Amino acid sequence: MPTECPRWAPPLLAVQFLTRLPVPWLARLTAEQAGVGLARAMAWLPPVGSLIGAATGVTFVLAQGLWPPMIAAIVALMVEALLTGAFHEDAVADFCDAFGGVASGDRALTIMKDSRIGSYGALGLGLVVLLRLAAMVALPPMLAMAAIVGAATAGRLCAVTLAAMLAPVGSGAGMAVRAGRMPGGRLMLAALLALPGLVPILWLAPGAVVAALVAMAAMLGWLARFLMRRIGGSTGDCLGFAAAMGQLALLLTVAAR
Repeated sequence: MPTECPRWAPPLLAVQFLTRLPVPWLARLTAEQAGVGLARAMAWLPPVGSLIGAATGVTFVLAQGLWPPMIAAIVALMVEALLTGAFHEDAVADFCDAFGGVASGDRALTIMKDSRIGSYGALGLGLVVLLRLAAMVALPPMLAMAAIVGAATAGRLCAVTLAAMLAPVGSGAGMAVRAGRMPGGRLMLAALLALPGLVPILWLAPGAVVAALVAMAAMLGWLARFLMRRIGGSTGDCLGFAAAMGQLALLLTVAAR
């Protein structure tokens, strides 16, 4: 029976997983405690996403005091990439490489484990980044700030939701495999923890958020069926792709207001 994980550990494990910030307190955990904590940490991904979004949004707003909006948006995304290690961007590229061609299920899993980016990955990642930049530039600074935080939060909630819909496939030490399928109660906790990051954009653009939620639900339904048909479950890259698509959905709906 694995050792019980301390209550303070799951939020910090979520920070360690989604960012490159040092979390020295986690050195106190045994390997068994960290394994148990990773499963619980999934519920804390949305609020950590809110913090990442806040760093990105603040950078975007402040950078506009020095540069035009497009340059400020690029600087903000650079800061985000440094903070996260381009975590979800890598997942988007791997997902597009794996499923952009006609690879079999086993071949798709192999491609997602490959760190190299092919033509489908480069195209998919380029389009996602360009759309994010365009959406950020289209918004006034304070609305952009709320949208960036809300999108970062909602995107991680999409990843947690997909983890509740599908069991992980493949092997390895990634969070998707070690955490297993997300229990319904933990998904509800993740939704509650996501609320603070969503409140500002709900207040400023409620119609856009409702439209984004509909788009996210449709995307997750399609993605779950697609993944079950192709590989029989999800992987960490699939969760990262869901997060990136949910993030993009909210930004685009707010920009289209």
